[in-house]
Amino acid sequence: MRFRRTAVCAATATALLAATAGTAHATPPIPTRMAALGDSLTRAVNSCTVGGGTLCARNSWSAGANPAVGSHYTRIKELNPEVLPYNEARAGATSADLAQQARAAVAEGGIDYVTIMIGGGDACAASEARMTSVGSFASRIRAALRILRSGAPDASVFVASVPDPVQLWQLGKDNPAALKAWKDGGVCQTVLANPTSLAAGDAERRERVRERVMDYNAALEKVCGEDAGCRYDGDAVFDHRFSAADVSTADYFHPSLVGQRTLAEVTYEAGFDW
Repeated sequence: MRFRRTAVCAATATALLAATAGTAHATPPIPTRMAALGDSLTRAVNSCTVGGGTLCARNSWSAGANPAVGSHYTRIKELNPEVLPYNEARAGATSADLAQQARAAVAEGGIDYVTIMIGGGDACAASEARMTSVGSFASRIRAALRILRSGAPDASVFVASVPDPVQLWQLGKDNPAALKAWKDGGVCQTVLANPTSLAAGDAERRERVRERVMDYNAALEKVCGEDAGCRYDGDAVFDHRFSAADVSTADYFHPSLVGQRTLAEVTYEAGFDW
């Protein structure tokens, strides 16, 4: 009898594994309406020419219409010319704003693809003490996904990792123009304060912020993994080594047009195989 029970359990486990294998890599339908959620990176702030301000959403890696970027939207449009994009991302947003953006996306109606890139603003706080805790960050992401699932239950959700903030510092720390822009604009002071200093205190501060970003990414992966329709990028954005050309010369912080194209390539490759 013991043998029979073992055999039944083994057969059941085999069947479950087979069923899982048949659905884990299923290709979702080609989107008809997509929504981009996030912060200034997804709004493509300062990706226009210098002096172009923030009216650069057409360059967004996710929902932008500029063919020079090769956004998720323009790539999907090649497969479905009727697809409509909505960019709900907002400059200055943090994870605290994601639920509201999710509600706005659901309100558009018929959303079946959502991209999320959030967390840079949570790390780039006025001070280390004001950075979002990992627990709060995870809870906010989970709440936003619940809202999406409530209003768009069949949507495919792609979650991008937060870029490595220390790599940005490395790209600009020896550039006088970048140093001036960071100082004048008070850009991401948790990482970019005292940018020329190699003192132990400053180096340790930068590394602590980087570790917080890594913890955010671990939270994104975990929360996304709880949702069958969600795909995390596997740290593709965080791990990518960006070049100086990828950074806007307007503030030496946001992606340039080239940087938006790079983000589009890296994230689309890590996303769904339509």
